[in-house]
Amino acid sequence: MVTTNTFSEKQSSEAKTDSIAFDPSTTAVLVVDMLKDFFSDGGAMVLDGGDLLYEPHRELLSAARDKGMPVFWLNQDLPPDDSLFQTRAVHCLSGTWGAEIVDEIPVDASDIIISKRRYSGFFQTTLDLNLRERGIDTVIVTGVVTNICVRSTVHDAFFLSYKVLVPEDLVMATSNQAQEVTLYDIETHYGDVTNLKQVMTVLGEE
Repeated sequence: MVTTNTFSEKQSSEAKTDSIAFDPSTTAVLVVDMLKDFFSDGGAMVLDGGDLLYEPHRELLSAARDKGMPVFWLNQDLPPDDSLFQTRAVHCLSGTWGAEIVDEIPVDASDIIISKRRYSGFFQTTLDLNLRERGIDTVIVTGVVTNICVRSTVHDAFFLSYKVLVPEDLVMATSNQAQEVTLYDIETHYGDVTNLKQVMTVLGEE
C-alpha cells in the first residue's frame, strides 16, 4: 500500500477521472525494451510473467497504426565494454539475439526503431527530434521495466513538455511493489496512468 502525503496530494491533479483524452494525430506510441533478453527463454534477465504483455501490445499497436500513429521501438543496444556492466548483468549486446525485439509482437515497416545505451529513450538519441518533426505532443509509453527504463523515459518526456500516458497493463516492473510505487509517482507527478481499454476507447476500438 502506498501512503500519500500532503506534498504529493498538492502536486497531483485534482481533475483525475476514469477517462482520458488525446488526439491520435499528435500522439505516438513508445515501446520500451520489448527484447528477447527480457522475455524469451534463454534471455539474460527474463521477467516472470512477461508474456502477459504480448497480447495487449498487439492490440494497441494494431489500433494505433490504423489511426496513423507512429510507433517507436526504444531498444537497449549495448557494446560489450559498456560501463553499465560494471553494476548490471551483461544483456542486450549489439547484434546479438538478446537485443532483438520479441517475435511475438510484429514490427511494421512504418515503425521507427531507436537504439539507446541508457535507461531513457530520450538520452543522447534522436527520439525527441523524430517526435517533433512529426508534430507529436503526446506519448503513450509501454514496455519494461516500469521502475527503470519506462520511468526514465517518462521523466524525460515530461521534462521535454510532452503529455505522457502510461497504460498500466502494458508495463511491467521488477516486482509488484515497484510497479505500484512507480505508477503512483507517474500519476502524481509526470503523467496519467491509464489502461488499454481507455486508450482503445479513444481510438474507437471499444
